[in-house]
Parts: sequence; structure tokens; C-alpha cells
Amino acid sequence: MTTISNLIKAVPTLNWLTDVNIFAVNRIPAHSDHYYYETVAEALAAAPMKWRHDLNGNWKFSYSINPENRPVHFYKQEFHCAGWGDISVPGHIQLQGYGKPQYVNTMYPWDGHNDIRPPEIPTDHNPVGSYVKFFTIPDNMQNKPVYISFQGVESAFYVWLNGEFVGYSEDSFTPAEFELTPFLTEGENKLAVEVYQRSTGAWLEDQDFWRFSGIFRDVYLYTVPEIHVADLHVLPELDSTFTKGTLNACLELQGQIPSKIIAQLVDAKGGLVATANGKKIDGKWSISMPVETPVLWNAESPYLYKLLIQLYNKSGSLVEVVPQKTGFRRFELVDKIMRLNGERIVFKGVNRHEFNPRRGRAITKEDMLWDIKTLKRHNINAVRTSHYPNQSYWYELCDEYGIYVIDEMNLETHGSWQKMGKVEPSWNIPGNKLEWENIVMDRAISMVERDKNHPSILIWSCGNESYAGEVILNVSNYFRKVDPSRLVHYEGVFHNRNYNDTSDMESRMYAKPADIEKYLTENPEKPYISCEYMHAMGNSLGGMYKYTDLEQKYPMYQGGFIWDYIDQAIYKKDRFGNEFLAYGGDFGDRPTDYGFCTNGIVYANRELSPKMQEVKYLYQNFKLIPDQKGVFIKNESLFSSTANYELEYTLFLEGKELYRTSLLASVEPQTEGRFELVWPENIDVATGEYTVQTSLRLKENTLWAETGFEIAFGQYVYQKGTRESAPVSGELRVVQGDVNIGVHGKDFTVMFSKGAGSLVSLNYAGKEMIALPPAPVFWRATTDNDRGFSQSFHSGLWYAASLARKCVNIQLEENENQVSVAFTYKFSIHNDIEVMTVYTVDSDGGINVKSAYKGADHLPQLPIFALSFKVPADYQQLEWYAMGPEENYSDRSMGAKLGIFKNRVEDNLSGYVMPQESGNRTGVRRVDVTNNDGQGIRITSVSDPVECNFSPYTAFELENANHIYELPNVHYTVVTVAGKQMGIGGDDSWGAPVHKEHLIQADQDMEFEFKIQRI
Repeated sequence: MTTISNLIKAVPTLNWLTDVNIFAVNRIPAHSDHYYYETVAEALAAAPMKWRHDLNGNWKFSYSINPENRPVHFYKQEFHCAGWGDISVPGHIQLQGYGKPQYVNTMYPWDGHNDIRPPEIPTDHNPVGSYVKFFTIPDNMQNKPVYISFQGVESAFYVWLNGEFVGYSEDSFTPAEFELTPFLTEGENKLAVEVYQRSTGAWLEDQDFWRFSGIFRDVYLYTVPEIHVADLHVLPELDSTFTKGTLNACLELQGQIPSKIIAQLVDAKGGLVATANGKKIDGKWSISMPVETPVLWNAESPYLYKLLIQLYNKSGSLVEVVPQKTGFRRFELVDKIMRLNGERIVFKGVNRHEFNPRRGRAITKEDMLWDIKTLKRHNINAVRTSHYPNQSYWYELCDEYGIYVIDEMNLETHGSWQKMGKVEPSWNIPGNKLEWENIVMDRAISMVERDKNHPSILIWSCGNESYAGEVILNVSNYFRKVDPSRLVHYEGVFHNRNYNDTSDMESRMYAKPADIEKYLTENPEKPYISCEYMHAMGNSLGGMYKYTDLEQKYPMYQGGFIWDYIDQAIYKKDRFGNEFLAYGGDFGDRPTDYGFCTNGIVYANRELSPKMQEVKYLYQNFKLIPDQKGVFIKNESLFSSTANYELEYTLFLEGKELYRTSLLASVEPQTEGRFELVWPENIDVATGEYTVQTSLRLKENTLWAETGFEIAFGQYVYQKGTRESAPVSGELRVVQGDVNIGVHGKDFTVMFSKGAGSLVSLNYAGKEMIALPPAPVFWRATTDNDRGFSQSFHSGLWYAASLARKCVNIQLEENENQVSVAFTYKFSIHNDIEVMTVYTVDSDGGINVKSAYKGADHLPQLPIFALSFKVPADYQQLEWYAMGPEENYSDRSMGAKLGIFKNRVEDNLSGYVMPQESGNRTGVRRVDVTNNDGQGIRITSVSDPVECNFSPYTAFELENANHIYELPNVHYTVVTVAGKQMGIGGDDSWGAPVHKEHLIQADQDMEFEFKIQRI
């Protein structure tokens, strides 16, 4: 701890903002994030700390565009700021009416505005926030040392109290603490904080995120008792058998010398496990106690002990109790494989920014609780804190709920070495520039010292996308020296193998599955993780199974971390006052990278995106493979038996439930077993399609879900017999007009136009169903991945083909009880391309539709081959017998179930911030679209299932809108029935194509068939 005697009597200067050697003045050395109490009872209860005093809330505030315009003397006692505005702490300046947020990815935010190189910073635009808070010292802090803790301030700040300079700090994402004792006065105290957006530190914080500034994490005063544990390092160790533990703890004390230190280790139920007395050796206090057969910590069963450290003064009175939760676990590299408690670990992970659409990175405990439960409910077992240390509370939740953590220091200098996608490190920082080592190392030290006691943290990360060099290598060696219980990660050595020793694992971003396999088959030296993969921008995550398939194929492939968890989108109002989620550029911010901040498997408003359906399935620890008579269960978990779950199995006929029951199926970790499914006799004798669905559901409540929650599923579909079409009888009357062909039956009329070259009317009982005639469609609304691949450039001619066609032939054929009309279309993009659509009208009013495509050489891939038409918007109720319940595509359908699902047309416009293709369903057997009275049409597949999309908008309306609010008012339900739609991809969003087997080649002949019936 800093003491009064060693406070630097410095005169603050703006030169510190560009001085790589000055990043902390009078800042208290980093220390553990432990709690401390007066009594054992308070410690066990985890009560609010009495020795803290919250300074959150309203502060007086003044905003300046640059230092020259700031109120220079605002910190002085005589300066009155009563007329200033207010700002909320914690919070970002730019989200509270001052300045504007800016989103950029790799380039620095001043690119194109200022011709500078590090450590220079812009002088014309360097927003300054001048904060003032008045407070009175609480009674329990009187006559005690008083400190202030800023948990997060972006990116550099100066502190004064009562007109006296207190200190200075950089590093936005770790605490900065200062002693206030010598500057306090009785009664009201004036705290002044000056925050700068640009500083030396801003060169080191070029993360792919919104650029904010301000005091965005908690601020509080605290005091300490006469004897205080200033720093604590708890080291639970296991022997090689994982059955004998030793709990060691190192203590750094502040204040008087204690008469004794007693440590008690209690289990999760509060039972006493072990006790020990603190010992002073070579001036340092330590605790050590053996623990026989400790219960081990892992993400599947996150068992925590609590260490109670009790400090007594010379008179024998208890003065402080420190309760530190801890877990016994051993993480190590053995035979080139990362192992936890002896077992090969697979990270089923996600990268996670701290984000809230109203508060930015100033997220709340409620946000974090929602996040941790969402991760657990969807089989996500690991998080990389991209790309900075998170709030301490997050690590507490990861300890308690069970999440493996890569804790990443606050370092990214992407724009210093990569320009326009090319590696160009001529002025990369920190590189080998040793003058940057202290400021970089400070960030590593601050993270380690605060977070070292959290068992959930398995790996320290040296930051993100900062190239490579001696400085980062030295950081990794620091991690290894101070904490050999964890491994070290850094991806950037991929670009410069001279510094390969920086990382204990091979870590790459967005490598294709084939590239990963190549590495794994060439005698690799290190285990492999994908620190970022499956770029989940917009409608994405197609082909994820190609990565998860590697987990069991190659032991040295140990999983990966999806990019990323949550969309970084901010609420804004359009010109009519309606809220929408905005992305880069929507705030007039330039330069910007626009919508590249929306990569989440969770929407910014913390609603699940449809992509999560696939993640949950592919990340299952329990693989269920049923057939008609039984289910094979493969337990890929490391430590959990399926005995904690109930195996439920259900039989469906054509999507309707016939029978449901459950049984107990115990499969030990890393084993497999088969269980017979007992059905009632003759339950599946009827002709039709049957589905066996098996699920593992929680037997008891957990922290993250209630009894009955489904954690894993598997399904099997089989057909019994062949369904015969019911004979159709009745008379049809055909009228061949000059322009139209009318087919009339009992209470219905079907009209075909020779001029329009299509079906133009489908009238059932006086209700017209066709608002716009069916037409062949080859274009889908471009997804973010399509844009990244330049789909419009490569395949844009199919956009034109969808809008411009010519009917070159019409054929009429009349048979008993049936009338067929065939339209043949040609397209200007290529003379050989031909589509024939045949409509066959039955006497009951049903229409069989068959569309056939004749391919041609030397044309690019088709986004889709479909038939699309409009019905009135009143028909907006949907009931599907298809794969669902969420949208799915050919390369993202493994997590979908075959069943009957209901939704509304508007629900199929998924919440991707930029409008794009969404809402598709594969495996469609039938779908009903009806109005509120249950009237409408049914679309049924004839032979093979089709793909369908029911949307309020056409592909072209979606294509031409950059925001949801730009879409037109809804007047129609757009029906699109496809023989096939290409996959959506997701290896990356800046050039990776959809995998070949999920593409549609233009030289292939294709056809699909479906039927329209009235309801």
C-alpha cells in the first residue's frame, strides 16, 4: 500500500499523456480483489462491506473537446461548478449526451484526421471530462486511513482532492487506487477527476469496440483496520494423484504486527475442513494446511471452499476476517495436451465483450448474471475476456457457476501493424521497443495481482492482435514466473515465429478447418485452440460442425472461442422518435467500421439470436444418438455422470406426440452406453413419418436452470409405409380467354395470365390469396457474410435474373380432374438458362407446383433457387412441420428439431441489426399460413422436403435497407419456397466462402415440387 511518506509531490502536466514512462503516479500497487470484514459471521454471510463507501451516482460534469478548452482550474476549492451539468457514474461520457461514440475495428480512431505516430496523440480532438464529487467522510472512516478506488476509467485521468493533486493513472480496465488521507478535511470534501480519452494508453487499447471515455466502473472510498491483509495469494495445490491437496497462502500485511493469524478452511456446507496458524518467514506471512481428498473444482462441478483468515491484534482482539473462496484444481500441459485434473480439456468457448445497449461497457451485475446463466444453459464452458480484464464480479460468477476463463490483459495495437488487412509492422508497438515494456508490463501486473485467486482462470493471455516481439515475450515469461499454475496464451506469434515461445499453445484466428487439420497432422509441438473462430456477424455460424468434429478426431485440438458473445449495438432514436439499435457510423462517427460490431450469438438487448440453437447442440457434452429401439449415449464430459439428468424420450407421428416417458440412464464421464426405449405395443403401426426425440433434462434445480431444463437432445426420423394420396373427384371448368386461362371448381377459381406469364389468382370462397404472382427467384437478401465475400460482385447477375425474366412458352394440358399450365422462362444473363414452372390444379382446388431449372456453364453460384409470391398481410399466423423452432440453413441445421412449431410472419425477421436474409426453415414437410380466423393456405412438400421462408419483406426490400427502420410498412406476407438455398457460412465475414457442399452450382439441373391447398 502507498503510505503518506512515499506520496510523490508531483506537479501534474499534460506531457504525461504522451510519456511512455509515466502511467501511474501515486497509484497504490495492484493487489488481490479479496473482501474483508470485522467478524466471522459477516464474512460467512458475504455481507456488504462496512469499510467501503460508494461514490457512484450523480457527479457535476463539464465536457471539453480538447485540453485547450477545458476548465483548467476546476479542481481548486474556490472554483464553483454548481452551474455545471450532471453525469452518472459509472457511465460513459459519450452515452450521456456529451460528444459521440465512435466504432472502429483495427484502425485507430484518429486515422485520416491526424498524421501522428506513437506516442503522439491528437491535440485538436482529445475529449476531456471534468468530474466533481462532493462527499463527507462516513463516521466509520473517521481517524482512519482513507483510500479511493476507481475500478475502471478510460483512458487516462488525474485526481485532486480539496485542490491538492492526488495522482494519475492509465489502463482503462484495471483498478487505480490512491490514498486520500493527507488531503481530507472535516465536513465536505471536493473530489475532482480529469479524464482524457486520448493518451499513450490509447495506442495500447485499439480493441475492436466502441471508443468511449469516462469513469465507467464503480468508484468507492475504503478504509482498513489497524491490521489489514493488503494482498492475498491463495495457492491450492494437488499432487499427481489428485487426491492430496495442500492449501498455501501468502499474505502481505499493512499496519501493526498481528499477535496471531488463524486460518480455517470450510467446505461448501460450512463444515470445518482444516485449520492452520499463520507464520512469518523472512518477513512474509504465510499459511499452509494439508487437505486430504479435496473435492476438485471444474466447470461441470464448480466446488468452492472458503478460506477464513482471521487477524488478531496485540491485545488478542479480532480485527479483520478475510473470506477467500478457492477451488482445488490442477491445470497443466502433459504430453502436448492441456489437462485439467488429469483429463484432456476441450474449450467450448466464446469471446465476450462487456456490453449493454444503453450503458456500453458499464454493465451491471444483472447483466452479468443473465450472461453467466445463458452460457451455462447453452453448453458454453469457457470465456475469453476479449480483450481486457473484466469486472471482478464476473470472475466470481465464473468461479461459482463454473466457466473456464482465459483472462486477457488490456493490450491491443492492431492498427500499428495491420493496414487494410495486410501485415505491415514497420511501426508496430510494443514490438521490440523496450521503452514500451514498463507500460505494457504494468497492465499484465495489474491483471495478475487482482485476479490471481480465481480458480476459474486457467490461462493468462498477453493481449490481442499486437503482432509479436520481445516485449510481449517478456510479459509471457512474467506470467510463468509469478504463476506457474496457469498456462500462457498469445496468438500474435503466428505472424512472427521468432517469438514462438510467447505462447504455450498454438492459437490462431479464423483458420479454416482444413488449415487446422494440416497443422495437427504435421507433428505439432503445441496443442491447438481457435482463440477466435466462427465469426458470428449477422446471420452466420454456418459450418460450425466442421470445427467441433475435430475435437474427437485430434486430441491436440482443444476447442475454440466463437467471435463473439453479444452484439455491440447502441440504442438510438430515428427522426420520428422511435428507438432502434445503431451501429458504427450512425452517430456521425468517422472513420468507422459500420456494422462490424454486431457479431454476437446474443443480440445487444440480451435476447437470444437463432444462432444459439446451433451452438447449444454442437457444444453438448452428452451426445444422444437414438434409433427406433434405443438410444446410444456418449458422455464426453470430463467429470459428470448423466445420472444428474433424466432421459426423456418421445415418439411423434407427423409431428404430433404419441407417447412420452422417461428413464434414468447413468453413463459415467468419458464412457458410453446404450439404453433400450420401451414403447407401448403397436404404437407405430400407422403409415407416416415418425420421429424419436431423446432429451437429457435436469433432475434438480441448479444455479443456472430449473428442474426439467433440457441440456442435450438427439433425434431419429423414420418412415412406415407409403402414404397414398386420397383420390380427388369433381369437375373443373376451363376458360381459355384471350389473355387469361381460368380454372374453376367448386367454390374456387385459379387464374393464369398469358401476359404476366404466371399464376395470378388463387381465389378460395371469394378470398383472393395471391397479392403478387409467383416468380422464380435466385437471390436472397445479402447476409453480412455474403457482403464480406463480395457475393453481389460474384453472383450479382442472379439479382438481375430474379427481377428480369421472359416467359417464352405457355402450355395447357387438360386431364380428368386435373388441369396443368406450364410456363417456361428465359433470362438475359445466359441464353441456356431455363426455368419451367408447372401448375397442376386438382378438382378440390389444390395446386401442385413443380419448378425445374436447366443449368448452364460458366456462371457463378446461385444464392437460392426458389419460387416467391405474396399473399395479403392478414395471413400472418404460421404453423410449421419442419426443422425448428429457430431459423436454420443447410449448414446450420444440426441443432434444429423436426416438429410442429408455431410463430408469426413477423417473427421470421430475425433481429440482425442490418436487415438481411433470415427466417428460413429447412426440412419443411408442410406449413400453414392463416389469418386470425384460421383461413388460408397450406404448403406441403410432395417428395423431398423443401425450404421455406415467410417474411414481411421481399429479398429486395431487405437488400436495400441498412437499418430495420428503413424497411417499408408491411402490406404483404412474402412466401418463398425453395428447392435449395446456399448455406450462410461463418468461417469469417471478410472473404471466407460458404463450404462447397453447401453451395448451389449454376451448371446443375435442379427441380423441386410442392403443393398449395386451402385451409
